[in-house]
Amino acid sequence: MGANVALIFSGQYVKWVSKMRASLAPGVDAWGVSLKYLMGAVIASGGVLLGTYTWMQKNVVGKDVPAIEGKKAAAPKKKKAKMGLRESAKFLMNSPYIRDLATLVISYGMCINIVEVSWKSKLKQAFPDPNDYSAFMGNFSSTMGTVTLLMMLIGRTIFQRFGWRVAALVTPSMIGLTGLGFFALTIFAPTFAPLAAALGTTPLMLAVIIGAAQNILSKSSKYSLFDPCKEMAYIPLDQDSKTKGKAAIDVVGNPMGKSGGALIQQVLIFAVGSLAAATPYLAVILTGLIFSWYKAVNSLASQFDKAMAVE
Repeated sequence: MGANVALIFSGQYVKWVSKMRASLAPGVDAWGVSLKYLMGAVIASGGVLLGTYTWMQKNVVGKDVPAIEGKKAAAPKKKKAKMGLRESAKFLMNSPYIRDLATLVISYGMCINIVEVSWKSKLKQAFPDPNDYSAFMGNFSSTMGTVTLLMMLIGRTIFQRFGWRVAALVTPSMIGLTGLGFFALTIFAPTFAPLAAALGTTPLMLAVIIGAAQNILSKSSKYSLFDPCKEMAYIPLDQDSKTKGKAAIDVVGNPMGKSGGALIQQVLIFAVGSLAAATPYLAVILTGLIFSWYKAVNSLASQFDKAMAVE
């Protein structure tokens, strides 16, 4: 919660600093002045953080150290499961439940990467001036914090009223709708020109706005729904499967999700010559990933419900 509140205020600070150029004298480097204010805020925040940490170590943590050390000595040490790449891949292949869970993690990472890189490319085209870009990102951060707070508040209601399956389907649904909408505006920009003109904007700016919505909704739903769904999925597993499953997903799922999207884009750019030329292929790949994500959620939901019913 606190991190999202910080996003709201920091975003507005970035916007305020970026808009300072209107009051600067002619010939003054507006971006340089903005950068000094931004770095000053970073240094001040770091100082507050260090001061708070030092105070807590002296007045809070330090007083409880003997009791904590005594509990650590009395408690038996748990051995963490260490799995290599080959063992992790083998475990994923042999466990449909963990394999579906890994598919969720991989799909999320790849989808986010595929859309976000293209969106940031359009964002730079729409805001070539560093101060304008910074001001937009300030509003973006504030909106991200606000939406994430709201999603965290209603997330529990979604779980209670609709269950695990619906909660798990929210994130791919949001990414699919907004991500494909962004690619449609990018690929068929001339087709959307009359609509954009009627709204008093351009297809490029519409694509930037839809891309921003994708980024905000996907990340806010991840923190409020996707992550809790992932952790809940481990509940019906026995201790051995739970430990090995988490280790396998950490070794295979997370890295593949983060790097897989980047690898796909690099291959396509090398093959067709540019990110713009690769956009139609990225849209098709995104559609395939969303489809496999949906399939994995439905499969995992059925297994999850059966396992919880047995317990």
